[in-house]
Amino acid sequence: MKTILTHIAAGLLFSSMVSAADTTNGNGGLVQLAAADITFWDEEDALIIATGTAKPVHLAPSVATVITAEEIKAMGATTLWQALETVPGMHIYPKFNALGPGVSIRGIHTAQNPQILLLRNGIPIKVAGNSAIPTTYRAPIANIARIEIIRGPGSALHGADAFSGIINIVTKDAQEIGGTAFGARAGSFDSQEGWFQYGHHYGNLEVAFNLEYATTDGDRDRVIESDLQSNFDGLFGTSASLAPGPLETGYEYWDGSLNLKYKNWGLDLWHFRQNSGIGISATQNVDPEGGEDYEYYQAAINYNNSELHPDWDLNARFDYNFINAQRWFMLLPPGATVPIGADGNLFTPGGGLVTFTDGMHGNPGWEQNKYTLDLSAIYTGFKNHSIRLGSGFSKRDNTTNSTQNFGPGVIDGTVSPINGDLANLSSGDPGSYMDDQDRQRWHASFQDEWQFASDWELTAGIRYDHYSDFGKTVNPRVALVWATDHNLTTKLLYGRAFRTPSMVELYTINNPVALGDPGLEPERIDTGELAFDYWPSFDLNTKLNLFYYDMDDAIEILPSGGGSRTATNTKGQRGYGFELEAEWEATDHLKLRSNFAWQHSESKDNGHHRIADAPGRQFHLSGDWRFRPDWLLNTQLDWIGSRKRTSTDSRDKVDSYSLVNLTLRRANVARNWEFAASVRNLFDTETHEPSTASTPSDYPMPGRSAFVEVRYTP
Repeated sequence: MKTILTHIAAGLLFSSMVSAADTTNGNGGLVQLAAADITFWDEEDALIIATGTAKPVHLAPSVATVITAEEIKAMGATTLWQALETVPGMHIYPKFNALGPGVSIRGIHTAQNPQILLLRNGIPIKVAGNSAIPTTYRAPIANIARIEIIRGPGSALHGADAFSGIINIVTKDAQEIGGTAFGARAGSFDSQEGWFQYGHHYGNLEVAFNLEYATTDGDRDRVIESDLQSNFDGLFGTSASLAPGPLETGYEYWDGSLNLKYKNWGLDLWHFRQNSGIGISATQNVDPEGGEDYEYYQAAINYNNSELHPDWDLNARFDYNFINAQRWFMLLPPGATVPIGADGNLFTPGGGLVTFTDGMHGNPGWEQNKYTLDLSAIYTGFKNHSIRLGSGFSKRDNTTNSTQNFGPGVIDGTVSPINGDLANLSSGDPGSYMDDQDRQRWHASFQDEWQFASDWELTAGIRYDHYSDFGKTVNPRVALVWATDHNLTTKLLYGRAFRTPSMVELYTINNPVALGDPGLEPERIDTGELAFDYWPSFDLNTKLNLFYYDMDDAIEILPSGGGSRTATNTKGQRGYGFELEAEWEATDHLKLRSNFAWQHSESKDNGHHRIADAPGRQFHLSGDWRFRPDWLLNTQLDWIGSRKRTSTDSRDKVDSYSLVNLTLRRANVARNWEFAASVRNLFDTETHEPSTASTPSDYPMPGRSAFVEVRYTP
């Protein structure tokens, strides 16, 4: 079935491109794409994160995609991650720890995935401990006005972690909500969602409010057949493993925001809370008891003044971020018997065999406070130049706690059995997994957008960052954009980016499976890109992006002797590939979109092995068919190619798979009311994402699911 679907999709794309080319006669019907003529582009397609100012995507100095609220609604996406799966070269995968969403871009694909920078209205959403996206963040979608995505580096403007790409969530303002809006959705896995929005102008005051709630039990048919404890049972003659057993993927979340704008001032308040199953424990065992309780608070005050002087646009932002996260893992099930070392940890020297009658439990938690001040000014007083100056300071602190029945100061491997009584540990205690930490950073940046000829623009920028705990880093970028012809834009891009070692990678102690190293260097990457944006006809847009990157000092957790594993700088990896896109308005009632991405990435260490688990090939095809007034049928096909294993994993490669999604939407059922029905994984294809070797059957992904939705929009 999946092969047939892929061939059909390829044929549809090819025939659409041929048909469009046949209808072009000379210059008739060709859209004008000169740099000075941008009247064809819609404000929803404007890209801000590339330069800090709004530009049409085809002229932005980056390889970028914008997904609008209307496109999100048409495809039936219920989370940010489902929408992102349609982006060329981007694949969403379950991360090693708790199966939270990770983003693979161009072969850059790691266990915790801190190389992607996720922003909300330009403010980073990340955890100080591991510098990554909050582990199980579901990213509700009702309040999203558009999603801006850059594939490639962005550190010259955005600093740390804008490494493999940037995702910026832009929320709806008062005008986009336009009054009172609400909706509800229900479906498979006992899932329910609801949202309420209000947007209004009171003179010079703009008010935008959003509240969303969702709950689900998760797909109980996602069964792990064998886990790490299955191997231990074979070694030690026990029968403690809970495999086969389902992944616990249920969750409940609240997401609320209030955005106020008054003249030059803005206030953005945001809070989300999520309680979720952990999926699988940190030791890769079935964990029916594990979970995460996550609270995230953010407050931002913005000031903008473009009237003080005709040549200056001044901006200032202060934001405060607070996170409280508590996680609980059943690392080993009740009855597990394993070797415990003198330091109370698994498989370390000394000690002896210990039975955990109630299971081995580890419940790490942390609190984060972060304060950031960002200042920027854009100067346009020089002819054909737009100069952006930026500076800022941030301070963050991380406070840790845990409860556990193993580790230094708790057990020593000489007493068995061990029950479920837990020791309370905090920073400074002998068994604490990390002492309290803080980090300060200040930065300065310069960028010049220079239109040195009518059809040429050169963007050059550089940013300096200084961190209190490991020093400085300098990151440049250069982008040349040429409106080659009235229907062709060409871009030549170069950028350098960096990722700071996370606090976990620097300072973790008493955790032999992942120790920190305070001497780590930042990861660095240099990327070159050549991009073409071509309109064969007014109705057909095609894009081709070629890229090459070279990464140094990649941080991996590697064996370090005595049974321990430690964060270590490696030589890194290099990769190259291309992304091909097409969008065709086939008729007034049918729009087709398609993309194909291919990448080859390999380690620079001895052996030059292919990077494991990252898709080398991806294909997407979708169509919007307005077959009757007020009716829309959206069909999506996503194909993910097979993936190689690590050089030490003897399992067969990960199989390729295809997924088909359908969404039927009816507008104006009654005045201002809409109805939709959606099916994801229409053919109930059995799919898996790569796991470690301790979970031999890989991570099963959700089966077929169906949802119905009703919404009211003013």
